[in-house]
Amino acid sequence: MAPFARAMWRFPPDPRGATLDDMLYSAYDVVELRRYAMRPGCRDTLIALFERAFIDSQEAAGMVPVGHYRDLDDPESYVWFRGFPRRERRHDALHEFYTSPTWLEHRGDANATLLDSDNVLLLRNARSGSGFDLDGLTRPNGTESIAESFVVVFLFMLDGPPGAALLDAFEHAVIAVVRSHASRVAAFVTDEHPNDYPRLPVREGEWAAVVTGVAADANALAACVRAVEELDLPPAVGPHVVSRETLRLAPASRSLLR
Repeated sequence: MAPFARAMWRFPPDPRGATLDDMLYSAYDVVELRRYAMRPGCRDTLIALFERAFIDSQEAAGMVPVGHYRDLDDPESYVWFRGFPRRERRHDALHEFYTSPTWLEHRGDANATLLDSDNVLLLRNARSGSGFDLDGLTRPNGTESIAESFVVVFLFMLDGPPGAALLDAFEHAVIAVVRSHASRVAAFVTDEHPNDYPRLPVREGEWAAVVTGVAADANALAACVRAVEELDLPPAVGPHVVSRETLRLAPASRSLLR
């Protein structure tokens, strides 16, 4: 099995003077998987606002919206990933963005589209180098024609923090199957550190293993989902899985991971 590749997405230069080494790799120290319940008919309104006002401003504050998506199975669900290059900088990056003129100007419009924004998992790489592979990607400007692709997320809730043996078994079972149908496969587990920015709640006291991949087309997406959902989890994994969920996601026009 090929090792996880180390991704090479470079953050834009930080106007506060952070060194490039602090913002070099997409194998972030910590990643948020954010799932928003939208008011009926408001998802596209939020996406348009997000792409116009909240992507570049978040990157300027020291974090990256890795990808943002329409949930194909729920028209009122908006899903996105946000990565931070260093865990210890997450608080300051969030504080800078959520006190910025951009956020203060648009927060009312953004919040008006939401029913709930607290369904958030705080994640770290499952293994060294298992984070998002963004090598060679550039963020679309939102106007160019881009080939259709999909992102799939397999979410496994566990009965406790995964140890090395569980991760080994998980990699040889689930991740190997995803790799046979998707590219840019990444794997994460719940970050064990407490949420250092309580203004934004996250799901605490829960443990997750998350695998993501990019499907080239609808057929590849269907094959990947079918293969994983029909997979009999091995004895080293199965008893520890409390629940399973699959997210089939369509990238919005400026999503980086697509």
